[in-house]
Amino acid sequence: MKEIDFMKIGKKLKEIRISRGLTQEYVANMADVNTSHISNIENKRVKISLPTLVHVCNALNTTVNYILADEYDAPASVLEEEILHELHSCSDETKEQILKIVKAL
Repeated sequence: MKEIDFMKIGKKLKEIRISRGLTQEYVANMADVNTSHISNIENKRVKISLPTLVHVCNALNTTVNYILADEYDAPASVLEEEILHELHSCSDETKEQILKIVKAL
């Protein structure tokens, strides 16, 4: 059995946090942990616990499945779920534009 890649998990969490314009302090407050703990997770100085992972994912408006996708044997289905998760917050007009782009690809 392969080891869980906590470095990749921390990196993905950091990328999502930055892409959404959120601070470590905001995520820490939402996850009820110290800001330094978020920094330590993002930089693989500690392994994130399952409860903290759930809280951080909620703060980032992402899913645990997406964060752990690389740990699964079939990560493509997880990516599809994350795409659907993101589509829920889009307007119908935006969804139509996305559909046209997907079809063009």
